[in-house]
Amino acid sequence: MSGHPLWGEKGDVRAAHATTTLIEAAGRRILVDPSLPPQVLLPRMQERTNHPPDAITDVFLTSFQPMRRRGIAAFDKAEWWITEREREASQASLRESLEQAEEAEDRDLIRLVESEMAVLARCRDCEDHLVEGVDLYPMYGVTPGSAGLLVLDASSATLVCGDAIPTLEHLAQGKVFSPCWDLEAAQDSFREALEVADVLVLGRDGMIVNPVRRLM
Repeated sequence: MSGHPLWGEKGDVRAAHATTTLIEAAGRRILVDPSLPPQVLLPRMQERTNHPPDAITDVFLTSFQPMRRRGIAAFDKAEWWITEREREASQASLRESLEQAEEAEDRDLIRLVESEMAVLARCRDCEDHLVEGVDLYPMYGVTPGSAGLLVLDASSATLVCGDAIPTLEHLAQGKVFSPCWDLEAAQDSFREALEVADVLVLGRDGMIVNPVRRLM
């Protein structure tokens, strides 16, 4: 996070980026939230996975927030996925922004919004089951259609959370990300994540064993 409110930070004190996760299942390589710019993300991916960008078959966005997709253009041969609710809400917001930009005759803003609309148009609505062992897990609240991926194997369930649970401090204090679109829905998503997952991949932090499950 650029500024962590639960550390008492105000304003931007560092460069912000989200957690990027690689899931390999059923012969597919699914990259979740390619947050870093391509010139940063690709060398890191090569270092940690030895996979070139063309090896990624799918990109899944937990939300359409710009920070979660700065590197998405590097994976132009992959299928891009998002929830239908998030796509529709983002589309409505972008159309409104485009109308405002056109009324103001702001050409730079028009180009920016049109480029965002082109990215969104490339995204497909994710089905309930992305591949065998990887299920869509709706986590509405932070944004209208935010969602994670639930990765199941014989012994455990791992949930890629996105901003539904952004950091270890949010998890420990039971607090949802702010600002959020619907506080009550975000709180419900937070609680449900703790009920279903053995392992949590936090949206702006690392991977952690679910402390609720660990105590059971």
